[in-house]
Parts: sequence; structure tokens; C-alpha cells
Amino acid sequence: MAGELIECVPNFSEGRNKNVIKQITDEIEKVEGVKLLDVDPGYDMNRTVVTFIGDMKGVEEAAFRAIKKAAELIDMSKHHGSHPRMGATDVCPFVPVSNVTTEECIKLSERVAQRVGTELGIPVYLYEKSARKPERRNLAIIRQGEYEGLEAKLKNPNWKPDFGPSEFNAKTGATVIGVREFLIAYNINLNTREVLHATDIAFELREKGRSARRGNVKPFYYKGRTILKYRKGEYPCGSCDFVGAGIEDTVEHCRKEHDYDLVELLRLNGIDPQNPENQSVKKPGMFKHCKAIGWMVPNYDRAQISINLTDYKVTSMHHVLEAARKLAAERGIVVTGSEIVGMVPYPALLETGKYYLRKQGRSVGVPVRDILNTAVQSLGLNDVTDFKIEERVLGLPQNKAEDLVELKVNSFTDEVSRESPAPGGGSIAALSGALGAALSSMVGNLTANKRGSEKVDEILNDAAEKCQQIKDKLLKAVDEDTQAFNDYMEARRLPRKTEEQKKLRNQTMQEGLKKAVRIPLNTAKLSLEALKIASTVAKYGNPNSITDVGVGAQSAYTGVVGGVFNVLINLKEIEDADFVAEMKNECENLKREAKSALDEVISFVEEKIQ
Repeated sequence: MAGELIECVPNFSEGRNKNVIKQITDEIEKVEGVKLLDVDPGYDMNRTVVTFIGDMKGVEEAAFRAIKKAAELIDMSKHHGSHPRMGATDVCPFVPVSNVTTEECIKLSERVAQRVGTELGIPVYLYEKSARKPERRNLAIIRQGEYEGLEAKLKNPNWKPDFGPSEFNAKTGATVIGVREFLIAYNINLNTREVLHATDIAFELREKGRSARRGNVKPFYYKGRTILKYRKGEYPCGSCDFVGAGIEDTVEHCRKEHDYDLVELLRLNGIDPQNPENQSVKKPGMFKHCKAIGWMVPNYDRAQISINLTDYKVTSMHHVLEAARKLAAERGIVVTGSEIVGMVPYPALLETGKYYLRKQGRSVGVPVRDILNTAVQSLGLNDVTDFKIEERVLGLPQNKAEDLVELKVNSFTDEVSRESPAPGGGSIAALSGALGAALSSMVGNLTANKRGSEKVDEILNDAAEKCQQIKDKLLKAVDEDTQAFNDYMEARRLPRKTEEQKKLRNQTMQEGLKKAVRIPLNTAKLSLEALKIASTVAKYGNPNSITDVGVGAQSAYTGVVGGVFNVLINLKEIEDADFVAEMKNECENLKREAKSALDEVISFVEEKIQ
């Protein structure tokens, strides 16, 4: 499938020997269609998280080669580290990123698992969306007992591997493979060396919660407190003093009074909901899709709360960090910052930046890079390691070095002035519209969130945010317009000696012309949006900045008219009469709406100036 993109994040049980790590990542980089994004070794955990992306064929081959090399180089019988693990390649998740379905990735994971089991003789368990049994969805449950308990586990018929032998492989251990949502490996740093506190906070945060206790002692001191257990005829609630006569009573109570599914909570903790007797009563944690443990990191000289966020759209970094800050403060501890291991999705970091800007009473209608920098600063991502946005954010919108928008203003202007036909009017129209949107955003941000602006804050913050989105799209159009023209010129240069060549050339030219029409048409539409927002900003913005709105409106109007001009000039050679008629009609409507919107803004501006 064209453009398919899959992420693979294998975790290897080696974080100290750089030569071993390099040999494993070399295997990945040898595979065509794959790009190695990040290698994150942890000395104290003795574990390395590797991130690479690519198409299905490339990722499948690279994953197998890396697992094979790790099996050759890592001896689990000699491995020690603070992170839970059960194999040389402990876990190998696949994450669908774009143009690929979850079902396709599940089949990929099964093919890799089968090769690892058959060719390498390693026991393999499928987890998350690839799991064939409900109890194997959760990695933590599969990994219970870790490497040291694996030999006994493999003798249990209930834990027969999905692929590979049931015999214990002392050198390689076992591997867990599957498809999951994007997982953010996120660690919160504490100003303490006491692991007990980190573990205690982790229990409060994580979805599976903790064992419920009773006693008149602060909840984070365990001594002297009694762990509640389920007894026949007594099924206590972990969140209050309710005791059910049967487990069904307690399940219903938890659903009605505390809004959580006790059955799912028990399963998360490896307890059979049909037979929970003599098991500890569980109190749910604060966040769904959150796994957490506490550990000490001597290399950083502090304890950390190590967190896996398995669905950042439900629970993101700022959610758990703010809760951890409160829980830490109750214990006399300070959160000094946090750490992202591996990659983080662009939307996750963007939403975190917006969250903190809103908390500060500031507009989110600012450049994307400003929002991301706010996220990095607010999360304290440079506390123990350097966090570089360009290297660690997956899907970060970036221009190519050779793009027109990357030129300095004088260089861009010089490029326009040369004898080449591109960049031309279409690119300048897009740039004009972008500048118009930027000026309206500026005035909105200058006015909103100040003393006395409360009545217009929502209107102007919304205007500024929309203008930023329009601006970014129009800046992309600066290069898209030039590229469309160049593509059309390439089509004109196609051979035309035979009738077949002539037909192909004409078809390619017609497709190129339609593309060359749609891009400036979109420029005109986006610029019209900016022009209409300028009217709102003129009405509610700071009167001292009214001329800025006026200039922005004129620029946006240029974007509309310039876009329309470029549509009309290209229609002359298009043979599709219906398409031509439709485009001409759209252009007339755009010009009419733009003129009306501009007159409204200019009239308002001139009145204010007078």
C-alpha cells in the first residue's frame, strides 16, 4: 500500500553494552524501507528502547532481524536490571501510524511471532490487540514472575506460548509481540531516593490501582494497616466501607456509587472475578490506560514514577503529571520534572502545550513551535536528559530545507524577481493570505486575556487559534503552488511521437492543470476565511491595533483575488467543460464574498481612525 507507515518499538534487555546495542540497531538500518528514529538505552534499567518506522515489508523484516541478533548477543541468565523483563527481546509492539489498518498489523505481528518461534526457538506470547486470549491482552499479566519465573510458567498448560516451544530457553527467555495503540513511555522525576514513595504514588495513578487497606494511618504509610481480602460471604468495596454478601452485590455497588467496572479491575490484577476469595480487595487507580511502577535510578540520583500511557487520547502526560504533583506534595516530595523515553506523537505534545497555555490564561492561537516549547517547559522534559523536539516528536510538521518558506525574506523576494516563472503569483497569493491571517491572530492575542477583556476573550482566542491554522495551511500552499506548476511543465515535456504517447501526455497535462487549479482555489478559500475573521477582530480587538487588522484584511483579500486569478488562467486549457463551469462559478462567489467582507472591515477601520 502506497504511503503505509508502521512504527515498531522493540525493548531489548541490554542498556549498558553500547557495542551490543549498536549491532542490534545495525540490523534494523540494513533493511530497505525502514528508518531508525531513536535509540534510548537505560543503564540502571539495563534496557534499551528502540524506535523505527517504515512500510509493512520493511518493518516486518527489520523486527525479525533485530530479535534474532538480540537472541545471539544477550544472555538472560546473566541479566540484571530494575525494569521488569522476561526475554532478550522483552516486547516488540507494532503501531499502525498511517494508511494501514489494525487488522493488517495484527497479521504482521503473527507472521513475525511465527518466525521467531519456529526459526529461533523462542517462546512467543501475543498481547494487546493481537492477543488470542483475554487474559493475555495485558503485558504486565503476561510478564508476571518475569524471567526468573518463566521456567515454571511454561510448564503450566494455561501459559502455553502462542508460538514457539513450551520449553524454557535460558539464554533468550521469552518474547511478547503484538499490536497496540501508540504508547508514551513517560517517567516522572521525584526529589527523593525513597522508592516506597514513588511506588505509592504509582499505585494511586495506575488503572489497576492497589490493594485496599484499613487503619487510622495516612494512606502512604503501610505499617500497621490491614490489607482487605475477599472472604466467602464478605466482599468489601475498595473505595468505601460497603461490604457485599456476594461479588455481584459489590460489582453493582462499585458501578453505581463509584462508576467503575470491578470485574475489569479484578482481571487487570490477575484475579478471577468468579472466584476472588482469599485475594486482596482492589481499589482502582485514578487513570484509565495508565500503567505505573516506582523505581530508583542511581544514574539520576533520584526515584522515578515509570509510566506507560497506552492511549494518550484518554489519559495524557499532563493529566498524570498534575495528579502526581499533588500526591507528591501530600508526601512532602517535589516533582522536579519528567522524561519521555523514545518518541512522542505530535498531537499528544501539542495538546499538552495547549493545556498549560489555557491554565496560564493565555491564548493557544500562537505558532505551533511556541505551543510545543510550552509543553516541554511545563513538563520539565529537560530535567534529567536533553529533549530535542526535532528528534523526539513523531509526525512533527516540518518543511524541507529546500522549501521556499525556509528562505529568508530577502532571498525569497529575490527568487520571485528572477526570470523563472515560478515562484509566481500563486505562491505570493498564498503568502499574502498567510500574512493576513497572522495579523488578525496578532491583534486577537494582543487584546485577549488582559484585565477588562473577559467579555471578548473567548471570541478573540477562538479567532487567533483559527488564524494560526489558516496561516499554517497557506504557508504550505506557497510551495504547493510552485510544485504544481513545475509538475505541469514536466508533463508538457513528455514524449509525443506516437499516438499512445500523445494520449498519455495530454492526460497527464489535464490532471496537472486540475491540480494547478485546485491549489490556488484552496488558497482563495482559506484567505476568505482569514478575511472574515479579520472582521470579527476589527470589531472586538484593541482599537490601537485597528490599522493592523486593516492591513491584514487587505493582505487576505489579495490572497483571495490572487488565488482566483490563478484558477482562471489555468482553466483556459482544461477540456472538461463541467469542471471549468464549476470552477468559474466558485471563483465568482469567492470574489463577491471577499469584496463584501473587505468593504466591511475597511469601513470599520476608517471610522475608528477618524
